[in-house]
Amino acid sequence: MVFAGVLGAGAATGAFPGPGAPQRRAVAAPADPAGRPEAVREAAAEAMAAGKSPTEAAERAVSRSGDRWAAVYSEGEYEEFQDALDGRYTGVGLWARQEPDGRIEVTRVRPGSPAAGAGIRAGDRLRSVDGHRTDGRPVTEVIALLRGDGTAGAAAGTTVTLGLERGTRAWTRTLRRARLSTDPVTVRRLPGAVTAVKVSAFTKGSADAVRAALRTAPADGRTILDLRGNSGGLVTEAVATASAFLDGGLVATYDVDGAQRALHADPGGDTARPLVVLVDGGTMSAAELLTGALQDRGRAVVIGSRTFGKGSVQMPVKLPDGSVAELTVGHYRTPSGHTVDGRGITPDLEAGPEQALSRARTVLTGLGDPS
Repeated sequence: MVFAGVLGAGAATGAFPGPGAPQRRAVAAPADPAGRPEAVREAAAEAMAAGKSPTEAAERAVSRSGDRWAAVYSEGEYEEFQDALDGRYTGVGLWARQEPDGRIEVTRVRPGSPAAGAGIRAGDRLRSVDGHRTDGRPVTEVIALLRGDGTAGAAAGTTVTLGLERGTRAWTRTLRRARLSTDPVTVRRLPGAVTAVKVSAFTKGSADAVRAALRTAPADGRTILDLRGNSGGLVTEAVATASAFLDGGLVATYDVDGAQRALHADPGGDTARPLVVLVDGGTMSAAELLTGALQDRGRAVVIGSRTFGKGSVQMPVKLPDGSVAELTVGHYRTPSGHTVDGRGITPDLEAGPEQALSRARTVLTGLGDPS
């Protein structure tokens, strides 16, 4: 089963617990039996027997189903998605965010990446990608343009032309995409024994990296778990991350075709260290699952803006020609029974992007000593 999420900069979308898929968004429940796995598989098989394209037949079945976010992917595309879940991707090695005025700003550049080699640095404005203006576009669309998802230019070695601005200087630079690995977890030490752990996506090994950050943090410290812009990822990694902060217990419930199931944290997590979780409208899927668990269980104060609202469960269906269809079969809920899909998670304290971190530090100060 899979939870789908939008792919961020090198981030992968969510698996539950099998392989994932890229460039996914919120998914509505199927409104028509044509969208059920059996129907899609049968349509593909019939097309193949008739000498027609199974992939095209599956796409037609999906389009009639009312499952408007479902999709069909070629075998090669799906293999690339699995690579993304392993923390590998093709791109130029930059991270970006949207400013309040709609502009896209580079927030980080991976050392040794094509972007770094081109002299791009944090704070630069990204004005265009291959002639497409970026102002006002969602960051996820900009990242998709950078990576070349869904086009023939997605392979390493292909080129992408960026329009950039730094102060009064404007220029263009053509970069060659490369195979890169993600750094889904970054750690900063802040004044006041605060450890800020940023998780950009739940790819393989993310939970271990979070645990390692906690082990090296001051014993009397406080933690900020930054899930802003986290588009989701492997649900197993999100649950394992929850286990780092909980001593067992419920993380989420979900249904698959009416059958109720549950996800639980492992015992032994750190339940004493004061914790704040930062979220925004780009917090999706598995990241929302984790946020909901920590909020409902009273383990963390959630600060930021309402999350995206992607809480659907999907099934990957392999078709006769090796392509894969992903179809919605259910939805998950937080421990208190809150439905996330289409609603998102409301933070305990509202804060804009410029105020969220300072608000988190203030709140942590008021939470007192871990002991």
